Amino acid sequence: MANMRAKVARHKGEAGVAGDSKIFERPRPHSVEFEQALLACCVLEGGQDTVPLCIQSKISSGSFYVPAHQIIWQAISDLYDESAPINELILADKLDSRQQLEGIGGVSYVNRLCDRIDTPAHVVHYVKRVRDLELIRRVIEASMKNIARAYEDSESLDDFIEQAENEIFAISDDRLSNAAVHVNKPVDAAITTVQMMLQKRGEIIGVASGFTDLDNMLFGFRSSDMIVLAARPSLGKTSLAMNIAENVVLPEKKERQPIGTLFFSLEMSAEQLAMRLLCGRAGINMTKLREGFISKKASEALLQAATELKSAPLWIDESTNLTILEMRAKARRIHSKESIGLIIIDYLQLINGDSRVAREQQISEISRGIKAMAKELKIPVIVLSQLNRESEKERRLPRLSDLRESGAIEQDADVVMLLASQQQASGSEEQQEQQQFSDVVARELIIAKQRNGPIGSVPLTFIKNLTRFENYVDLSTCE
Repeated sequence: MANMRAKVARHKGEAGVAGDSKIFERPRPHSVEFEQALLACCVLEGGQDTVPLCIQSKISSGSFYVPAHQIIWQAISDLYDESAPINELILADKLDSRQQLEGIGGVSYVNRLCDRIDTPAHVVHYVKRVRDLELIRRVIEASMKNIARAYEDSESLDDFIEQAENEIFAISDDRLSNAAVHVNKPVDAAITTVQMMLQKRGEIIGVASGFTDLDNMLFGFRSSDMIVLAARPSLGKTSLAMNIAENVVLPEKKERQPIGTLFFSLEMSAEQLAMRLLCGRAGINMTKLREGFISKKASEALLQAATELKSAPLWIDESTNLTILEMRAKARRIHSKESIGLIIIDYLQLINGDSRVAREQQISEISRGIKAMAKELKIPVIVLSQLNRESEKERRLPRLSDLRESGAIEQDADVVMLLASQQQASGSEEQQEQQQFSDVVARELIIAKQRNGPIGSVPLTFIKNLTRFENYVDLSTCE
């Protein structure tokens, strides 16, 4: 910290850091009186209601600035965990058994603490004040840390801003406390949804995928849902995700409004995805385009597709090595500026995790982070995932247990869709070979899990040379 202050002082003349480097030596904002009052409430009330309120409000030892108050809170918290009664005598005995009583000022300080207030009636105000001051101190610490990093000039500007933003967002997230609510509020929300269903009479109430059979089964992708789309490599999961994005931002039905979509592409570049979108929407074979042989009509279709896509509310983030924290920060930032109604992530196993823990635990943390992002932003999040080789080895359709690396994905997801070849179940090598060399093939989208609806299968048609999915047509009618 001294080194940081020296750096700030050296640059004070040209940077004008707060006009005075002594600002870094000032005590952090705190209130001894409010800390004492809150602890007194816990003791006087016996901990039955006050301690649970504190825990719900995320009060911890770090919420107190005075070291003695940190020790006292920890003792109170431990007594509550042990289901022990809490009063002045029991608290003092607990501190004495830990050889901490004299360090906090002895029995006399515990008694003076409890004399601070007459009644715990205003505990809610005390909790809020202590918690607010803690968060202010955390903002100050994060800001000072970022000032020191800024003067060190040892990293890129993008990395510096991303890290600084993530630290502030983490404090903001920690500020929010989700308390239990009376059932009347969720019932009102459910009634509103029921009324909407009755008014629309079977119409899609969530974000429509644009695939008729899929929308009929899911009734659209719903707010706060985590939807997993999994498949083995080369079956077209990225193509299906891009087609869903296209259908959402450029819906064919006029009564449906375009919905802003954010696409995180950790594998392919934004240009590659744009090329797929252009060729698929224009109906142009990418191989012929590379060879330079397309008709005038195809060129016009390509230009028309480009015009439509340029005006579409679609954002593509092609950053690599993203962590789930960085992804949530980016999504939150764009969502605050634009009207985003859907997020797509391609794909889960490429998101960076904490290298200090096992890979399965990393995937679990990432999966929980994606679900938390969907709940926080109140929009559906589609995340692509890999399947293991078991279904190929056994020549069968994939199932939930085939999700690669972690069962947490299956637990966190509200909907799991598994993309497969319709020939996987039969195991016929002849049929698989015919599909391999055909430009138009059948795919089966298995709804293996749906919290609020049925499970089953949805047939789709995949046009290989356009890398495009369409509503299912009977392949026996195709020449």
